[in-house]
Amino acid sequence: MFDAIVQWFSSLNPVVAALVATIFTWGMTALGAAFVFLFKSMNRTLLDGMLGFTGGVMVAASFWSLLDPAISMSEGEGFIKVIPAAVGFLLGSLFIFGLDKVLPHLHLNTHQSEGTKTSWHRTTLLVLAITLHNIPEGLAVGVLFGGVAAGVPEATLAGAIVLAIGIGIQNFPEGMAVSIPLKRMGMSNFKSFFYGQASAIVEPIAAVGGAMAVHFFTPILPYALAFAAGAMIFVVVEEVIPETQQDNNTDIATMGFVIGFIIMMVLDVALG
Repeated sequence: MFDAIVQWFSSLNPVVAALVATIFTWGMTALGAAFVFLFKSMNRTLLDGMLGFTGGVMVAASFWSLLDPAISMSEGEGFIKVIPAAVGFLLGSLFIFGLDKVLPHLHLNTHQSEGTKTSWHRTTLLVLAITLHNIPEGLAVGVLFGGVAAGVPEATLAGAIVLAIGIGIQNFPEGMAVSIPLKRMGMSNFKSFFYGQASAIVEPIAAVGGAMAVHFFTPILPYALAFAAGAMIFVVVEEVIPETQQDNNTDIATMGFVIGFIIMMVLDVALG
C-alpha cells in the first residue's frame, strides 16, 4: 500500500506533490474539526492528551525527518558539518518568535491575547494561534519535497510522504481543539467547523513556497530543513506544551507526548 502511494507521488511534479501532501494534512484538520457536529464540548483531559500527542509527533518529526537529514547532507566534518543545521534551526526559531510577537493570537486556556494589541474577537485570535502552529508544519513538508526535486539523496520521497502522514495524524486533534472551543464560545456548528479547518489552509501555501525555494536554490536545503525544525520545536516548547500544563492532566499530556513521539519515530525509521 505504502509503496503504491510512493510510486504515485513519484509521477507528480515535486511542487505539486508538496501541494497534494499538504492538502491531505489540511483535510485531516477538517476531519477533526468536523467532530464539532457530534460533540458539544471536549473533555479537558482528552484535549491535553491530544495536544501532548501533537507535541510528540512534532518533536520526533523535527529530528528524524528534518535535522538528521540536514546534518547528513552538509559538507565538512565536526563543527563545520553541523553549522548549517545550527544556523537554520536558530533562524527558524527566531522566525516563529517574531511572528508570535507580531501576530495577534489567543491560546486555549488563556484570556489574555498575545502579539500586537488588537480589538479582534477572541474566536479570531484563537484561530490565529492554531494557524501559527501550522506554518512550520507546511513548510517542513514543502522543503522535504523540494529536496526530492533537487535530487538530494538524503531527502527521500518516502521520507517526505511519511512526514506528511505524521503531520496529518497530529492535525486531527488540532482541528478538534479549534472547532469545539469555538462552539463553546457561542459560534454555530458550521462556523466552528469552517474556522477550525481554515486554520490549516496556511499549510499548502507554506509547502508550495518551501518546495519552490529549495527546488531553485538547492544549496539552502540543509538550512531550510533545519529552519523548519527550529520553527516546529519553538511552537512545541512555547505554545503546545504550556497549554497542556494548565490543569491537572500533566501525566496524561506527557504520555500523549511519548506516544506521539514513538509513532512518528517508528513511521519515519520504518517507512522513510
